[in-house]
Amino acid sequence: MDRWLGDGGMALLRELGASLDAYGVDGEDLGWAEGDLEPTALALNPAGGVQAGVHVTVLDAAMNFAINAALARGERAEATLEISTELVRGARAGVRYRFRGEVVRLSRRAAFAEGTIRDPDGQVVSRASATFLVRRADEAGRGLVS
Repeated sequence: MDRWLGDGGMALLRELGASLDAYGVDGEDLGWAEGDLEPTALALNPAGGVQAGVHVTVLDAAMNFAINAALARGERAEATLEISTELVRGARAGVRYRFRGEVVRLSRRAAFAEGTIRDPDGQVVSRASATFLVRRADEAGRGLVS
């Protein structure tokens, strides 16, 4: 998975100022992923704040990466089924934020994850929870979402 560090294979993350730099699996075989968000001009709304959709995009990517860190080779998070995001405080350009996605529960067909973006003082800026469809290695070609 090291090849996906940086923009995670998604140019949009790079253009928004997000970069994944670490991932792993904790003692319960649940994955996590972390990175930095230094919002670019593309990430800002006309008032100069980070647009809400940027928070969703970054958190979705972090949670997805965390799930993939927990899965076996040949398995992956197939699709985001549901995502709920809260913006707790504003974010702006010129500040480096830290984001993290964590797997809360991993079942055969679904993964449940949470993510946060924090300011330099460690305060939560936004958070999300999501459910993802999981494709297992033995399910190739069964007509799952592509």
